[in-house]
Amino acid sequence: MTLAEFRKQIKAGIPDKLPMPAVRDESLNHPPKRKDILNAEEKKLAIRNALRYFEKKHHSILSKEFADELKTYGRIYMYRFRPDYKIFARPISHYPAKSKQAAAIMHMLSNNLDYAVAQHPHELITYGGNGAVFQNWAQYLLTMQYLSSMSDEQTLVLYSGHPLGLFPSHKDAPRAVITNGMMIPNYSKPDDLEKFNALGVTQYGQMTAGSFMYIGPQGIVHGTTLTILNAGRKFSNSASSGLPGQIFVSSGLGGMSGAQPKAAKITGAIGVIAEINPKAIHTRHSQGWVDEVYMDLNKLIARIEIARKKKEAVSLAYQGNVVDLWEKFAEANVKIELGSDQTSLHNPWAGGYYPAGFTYEESNRMMATEPERFKKEVQKTLVRHVKAINKLTSQGMYFFDYGNAFLLEASRAGAEVMKADGKFRYASYVQDILGPMCFDYGFGPFRWVCTSADPADLKKTDLLALGVLQKIYKTAPKEIKQQLADNILWIQEAQKNKLVVGSQARILYADSEGRVKIAEAFNKAIASGKISAQVVLGRDHHDVSGTDSPYRETSNIYDGSQFTADMAVQNFAGDSFRGATWVSLHNGGGVGWGEVINGGFGLVLDGSKDATRRLKSMLFWDVNNGIARRGWARNQEALFAIKREMKRSKQLQVTLPNLVDDSLLNGII
Repeated sequence: MTLAEFRKQIKAGIPDKLPMPAVRDESLNHPPKRKDILNAEEKKLAIRNALRYFEKKHHSILSKEFADELKTYGRIYMYRFRPDYKIFARPISHYPAKSKQAAAIMHMLSNNLDYAVAQHPHELITYGGNGAVFQNWAQYLLTMQYLSSMSDEQTLVLYSGHPLGLFPSHKDAPRAVITNGMMIPNYSKPDDLEKFNALGVTQYGQMTAGSFMYIGPQGIVHGTTLTILNAGRKFSNSASSGLPGQIFVSSGLGGMSGAQPKAAKITGAIGVIAEINPKAIHTRHSQGWVDEVYMDLNKLIARIEIARKKKEAVSLAYQGNVVDLWEKFAEANVKIELGSDQTSLHNPWAGGYYPAGFTYEESNRMMATEPERFKKEVQKTLVRHVKAINKLTSQGMYFFDYGNAFLLEASRAGAEVMKADGKFRYASYVQDILGPMCFDYGFGPFRWVCTSADPADLKKTDLLALGVLQKIYKTAPKEIKQQLADNILWIQEAQKNKLVVGSQARILYADSEGRVKIAEAFNKAIASGKISAQVVLGRDHHDVSGTDSPYRETSNIYDGSQFTADMAVQNFAGDSFRGATWVSLHNGGGVGWGEVINGGFGLVLDGSKDATRRLKSMLFWDVNNGIARRGWARNQEALFAIKREMKRSKQLQVTLPNLVDDSLLNGII
């Protein structure tokens, strides 16, 4: 297809003439059939809802087709309307657009659907089993058409993937405002997601899938590297330079979890990751993120011991159920230093976790045809899973919950995962590691994307970011020296570690000062022509301020406010009027539907003075909103950070807590 033909298709939107029916490519990953949850009248409503995207002349054909999709897959994806051009992060100049900001959004959402990036690209699912960019292909086509025609004085409104339309606004307003899964609280249970998603009225946007800010598994590699590295430092007395000879065991090689083997290897450890889906293993092995694949547990253990003796940094995958792996380690008394789990337990009954004793294919059939039996088998497996982990932790292993709802679902299954005081036996990685060591100091997953799609531009941004951090490090207080040193090493090694999958993107944990100064350096380089095209700034929603999640991002908040969502909503609202190019607010993400509210943004740098004004205002708020809240919760690291920021920024005035002597309260109640 020529560039002119591609642009013509984008501008056309939903075609007037029906394309030929599509055949599913079974060589790709597809989600399991969703639960049959709608009654007969609701199924009619789902079809009626889908048909409203199309002229009445097509309804006779499409109604039968959509009914068949709903029966076969549990959802209406509109496969017929999947475009025949390849979707990936093309150079920004290739997109037909009146607004460069809109073209940047097209670049970003296209990356989320790249076959090399997306978990289930034909179903518009980027990662996590159900993290969707759109609900169906009509929404994709219509959104791209709107973006191609909009001006810098319009805003595109997206309701859970549905483009509500272009509305008049102004140049300082966001070009897109996105919400995903925002439910009335009493309708935010897991089955509500299944029902209302099947009806075509809501979707699970995960964190960065439905907000167009996913950058492939690199997006979590850095955070996972920091987590494993600091877990080793803190709990196994490792030298700060790395974890040679230590074993890290976990599971999951999908979109986000696929980062684990790469991260373990970067730390110098031996990474052992289980995955039941052979296609997911093949993807990570072919990308070089997994070094070796094993199906025989005895051979795997022998290989681990060789790697331990040699202190070899290597990533090993076990193709099978993670419970079999853990039980084998417990039975054979294999010494494991660090353990976690990153299966999609936020989605336990629809493909996020698989029961032991069944093949992958058997589990998928059971999931669709015997959902109650599937649920019971998953819960039985979770009990076994925890039992094996408990044995290994009693022998010295440090285990942490990776914020995927593992502890939550294990507790609901009746596993021995609770202490006598009713709290979880194991901490979330945010409680022990990222919260006090990074988030409370304002360090989180800042990221950027070079919309030129040119690796040379990405290399230039790496060098600019490195220079900024090295300069900050010279005068930084001792409290944040280690964080800066880790991130300087990360950006120095970024090219060598070959982290790019999809867009020319980079992630770097940075605080407010670092983010603003790095962004300013990029904007100047664009203005001078050193960087050839716009750069998009963003972050994972998993950050200092973006997410309220009591079992992950805010699990180290102990004043009771970890169950509130004011921070995430304030973050979304504040970013929107401080200069963000697009903003998003989601229910769900990582730990599950109804368990978290998270907000995100995208900010386009174009070399202008206006972009400098926006980045200074927005990035400052985006971080310090969270530090202020964490400080009010009496987190000591956050109190240090926000007091330091108030000295640096005279217009900042934050309410600080008066600390209470605990002895005063003893005996009062």
